[in-house]
This record gives sequence, C-alpha cells and structure tokens, in this order.
Amino acid sequence: MDTLNIIKPATLQEPFGLRPAKSTNIIEKDFINYSNISHSINPIINNIVISSNLNTDEYKPFIEANTHIVDLNHLTNDCIIPVFSKDNEKTIAHQEFINITQDCIAKIFPHHSFNQPEIRVSHPIKGRTPDAIYKNVKDLLDHEKTQYYERMAFIIKIPTITDTIKGNELSLTIGGVRAYNQENLYNKKTFERFKFFIGFQNKVCCNLCVSSDGLVDDMRVSSYQELQGKITKALAEYNAEKHLQEMKELTDSYLTEHQFAQLLGKARLYQHLSKGEKQRLNIPQLTFNDSQLSTVAKDYYDDESFCRDDAENINLWSVYNLFTQANKSSYIDTFLDRNLNAFEFTKGIQKTLNDNSNYHWFLS
Repeated sequence: MDTLNIIKPATLQEPFGLRPAKSTNIIEKDFINYSNISHSINPIINNIVISSNLNTDEYKPFIEANTHIVDLNHLTNDCIIPVFSKDNEKTIAHQEFINITQDCIAKIFPHHSFNQPEIRVSHPIKGRTPDAIYKNVKDLLDHEKTQYYERMAFIIKIPTITDTIKGNELSLTIGGVRAYNQENLYNKKTFERFKFFIGFQNKVCCNLCVSSDGLVDDMRVSSYQELQGKITKALAEYNAEKHLQEMKELTDSYLTEHQFAQLLGKARLYQHLSKGEKQRLNIPQLTFNDSQLSTVAKDYYDDESFCRDDAENINLWSVYNLFTQANKSSYIDTFLDRNLNAFEFTKGIQKTLNDNSNYHWFLS
C-alpha cells in the first residue's frame, strides 16, 4: 500500500511577521529530508528553507492559457502596486500574497523544504510616467514605462511530502490566485479577495489536484494579519490522507469507450441546456467549455500517460487527469474553480457507476 510521507502540522504560538519578497540575508544550512533521501544543501532566506530546483529542460507549466512565467524579483522591482482610487489605499500586492504564504508554510511544515514559487501572470496593465506623457510608444525608455498584472497565480511545491497513484508521483503543492478584475478598485478600500488552495501536483504532467477540503475560493481579508490567519487555517485543516484516498479509489473504476463517448456527448449538450432545465433534471454543474471537452476527447486517444488502455477502456483516474490537463487552457481567474469541478465531476461519475449519484444524466 502506498504511504503518504507527511507529518502533522506544527502548532502556531506566535504571530507572523511580513517579510520582504527579496532578502539579502542568504546563508546555507542542512535540512532534514523526510522522504528517505540523502541530506541536501539549500539556500535559506529569512530562515525559510527554499529549494531552488526548477529544471527548465523538463519544465511543464501548471497553467497555460495566455500566461507567462515571472519571478518574485520582477514583481517586487518592476511592477507598480494598484490602489483603491477613491482613497489611494494600497492593495495587498501579488508578491506580498506569495511571501505571506511562504511564511505560513514555514510555520505549518517547519521540518520540510519547499521550492521557489512558480508564478504565472496575465493581462498586464501598462502605463507611463508623467514626464513621458507626450512620447511616442517607440520612444519610451524602460524607466518611463509602468505596469502591473491584473491576474496572478502561483504554486509552491513541498517535494518531501509525496505519494504515488497508478505509477504517478504526486507532491504536496500550495498556491493561490489573485485577480484584480474581481476587485472594485474604483471605490474605497474594502475587503480584498483571494483564492487559496493546498493539494497535490502530478509530476508526470504537472496537473494540479484540488479538492473542496483544500480550496478556499473566496478568501476575503482586510489586512495582512487576516490573510495570514486564513491561510494558516486552510493549511492546518486540510486532510491530505482523505484527498489521496479519494483519488486512489478512482483507479478502480473504468469507463468503456461507449460510456466515455456518452459522457463527452452529454457534457457538450449540457452547455446548451437552459438553467431551468438543469434545475428540473437536477443536473450537477460542469464548467468546462466545448474547446476543453474537445481536448479531453483528443487526449483519450493521444495522451501518453492517460489515454485509453488496450481494451479501449479508461479508468477514472485517467479521466480526471484528462480534465485537469484540459483545464490548463483556462484563464487564471477561473482556473481553480474548474480544477475543483473536475474532481467533483469525476467523483460523481464514479458514484453513478455504483448507482448512487445524480450525475447519471451524463451516462444515460
């Protein structure tokens, strides 16, 4: 039986301190690795053990869509911070969200190392300094340009907490989403909205696995301290063993080619049902669009890791990963919601195979 390499969260006894995104206090120190791997040397920033091991040759993004990768240094030094326009109060910046999360991880998992955050951004909002007001775009100098990103998503992996499902190694992963398009920046400062999750990442495809226990999809806060407290609570309450067990159980259920075709056909019809019809038939929500369903259909034949087997059947673990793979084309602000929907949808199909679910419409 697979064993989850995990320890119980530490108890918090003192308040967090907000740390800067970039530190000059860098030293080296041995850390204890709890996955039966030899001791390693990693840089420690502000006493947080951070492993810098992103292999660009094997890098696969956790989200694609129209995003690109940036680092904390870029967010800290090259981007302005949006404010609430009516009172000029600053928002909690992207890099502050990430740093607060790192602090919380260090408190909850004090004996584990974690990787540098992988950050992806989209929808840049560009501007210029007042002295460049009359310049042509082609004549602008770098210091005369300003920008920030409307949407940002990040993940931080804890590589020493792992498990294996169907030959796929999963590592504990923590992350969040900030989308300024969901804030009213034209008003006075009020509660700010964040999305936060803790779950697992499949190392084969870098797909994220998120459950309802590990996702806070509308985290509203008014201060650093409140954000720290809610992140800490989410980390401490997450049940990793339960999440992993639910995913392992998906490997025992299979769809035939006919059932899979029925599932995708009904999923496409679902998008054209009226709201009243969905309520009348009591059909659960499916948030994937037609383009993403086409990707799922294509990968049923072509995906190297999660395609059909030789008998043209497919287990629900593979179905789930086909959906999370297709979800990489979602925009940042809908990414986590669809990721959770993929998990709930696949679990619902599993229950339908056992005659115990209102998802039966998708296979009828």
